[in-house]
Amino acid sequence: MNEVQISLTDRAARRIIELAAKSAQPASLRVAVNGGGCSGFQYDFSLSDAREDDDIAVSRQGATLLVDSISLVHMAGATVDFVDDLMGQSFRIANPLAKSSCGCGTSFSL
Repeated sequence: MNEVQISLTDRAARRIIELAAKSAQPASLRVAVNGGGCSGFQYDFSLSDAREDDDIAVSRQGATLLVDSISLVHMAGATVDFVDDLMGQSFRIANPLAKSSCGCGTSFSL
């Protein structure tokens, strides 16, 4: 893929850097789409210190978002954000491909 099809907000970039600093890890957040969850697919978030050959990397403010090419198929056009609201703090993905999602926002269907 020549064109990056996912974006990272400033808030999410700042939070990735904060988490990486606390755990002495590189500032890279890996997002993967796995089968499961209450809606059929679920997002998996983890700090990563290695970029795989098929990863798409998006950098912003010194933070990097890593998404493997298979997960990107289910997330094309998505925006990764970080929110701090009454439900708590979490990364949230606005995914234009998702037909529905669960209340917590980590599970979705296509």
